[in-house]
Amino acid sequence: MSIVCAHQYRIYPTKEQADLLTRTFGCARLVYNMALEHWRDAHKAEQRLIPFRELSAMLPTWKGKLPFLKEVSSVPLQQAIRHLNEAIGNFFQKRGKYPSFKSKSGHQSATFMRNAFKIADGDLTLAKMPHPLRVVWSRPLLGHPSTVTITKDPAGRWFASLQFECAHKVVPAPSNAAIGVDVGLIDIAVTSCGKRYKAPRYLSQRLHSLKRAQRALARKKNGSRNREKAKQRVARLHSKVADQRRDFTHKLSTNLIRDNQAIYVEDLDVGPLGRTFLARAIYDAGWGMLRRQLKYKASWYGRSLIKVPKHYPSTRKCSNCGIIGQKKPLPVRTWTCHGCGAEHDRDMNAAINILAAGHAVSACGEVLSPVPEMDRQPS
Repeated sequence: MSIVCAHQYRIYPTKEQADLLTRTFGCARLVYNMALEHWRDAHKAEQRLIPFRELSAMLPTWKGKLPFLKEVSSVPLQQAIRHLNEAIGNFFQKRGKYPSFKSKSGHQSATFMRNAFKIADGDLTLAKMPHPLRVVWSRPLLGHPSTVTITKDPAGRWFASLQFECAHKVVPAPSNAAIGVDVGLIDIAVTSCGKRYKAPRYLSQRLHSLKRAQRALARKKNGSRNREKAKQRVARLHSKVADQRRDFTHKLSTNLIRDNQAIYVEDLDVGPLGRTFLARAIYDAGWGMLRRQLKYKASWYGRSLIKVPKHYPSTRKCSNCGIIGQKKPLPVRTWTCHGCGAEHDRDMNAAINILAAGHAVSACGEVLSPVPEMDRQPS
């Protein structure tokens, strides 16, 4: 069984190559927006869904009206329409939001298929580009890629993302059969076997510098070159924080997946929690990123990732006797069970309860803890 994975490499285009790629980004964005506008008008007027073939057939007409579209490769333009078609499908299948128009600010990207790039002797050459790009090959290629996506982030950095089809990754047998993981803000992960992973809080470390850079940006005149430079400084600080957080969660998720056959986590809804007073701390910890990485790495390595229902009282339940106590505020890190007198660390107790609930979910499809038991008092 094969899996689809992608490796990202840093690239350093020349001035001419950067100009061509920037024009490619703009043309792909324009085609995407025109296709979305046409689809919206047709859907509103005729109440029908326009298929990809009909949208793609309009590309030659747009090239006739806008000759500059012919100056770039046609493959990224076709892929922009395909991405719109996928976004529309995700919306109607309730996997994504309603498609919106692309902006020239923020991340820019263009996708090239196999017929629009060439890799030979360690050189990557794109269509309409006479010379190869300068690529930092930070890891070996897994074969010939099926697609190459060129991106430019708000910090001005260029990347090439190469997509491969490769076999399932073989890893050694895990040392643990199963583990429960409780996520938090002080410790991003506490496991049922006693391990704690401290939350690094990368955003908090750079918050002072970020505030100063944003205040400097607010003082700059709109449309001036100094404002663009200030925006770049703010974007670079954000990119450093994002890179550090991504690197940390990748190492943590790989460690958890490789050492355990089954990982039980709480099915927390990060969206509503991100609208509370804890929003900055939650997003700084990277709960959603960690869970997403655990999900696809579990499928890669043949592990099981099982979610415990979010309403399960993992914090309130005594892992020793099973009695469920009162709701505990966040400052309470340790508590004593009023039934058996056991002393509990809040996060460790929750991780042990998540492990037990995970076994119930994997065995029966549900947590074996009826709702009336939540109000049970010791006899």
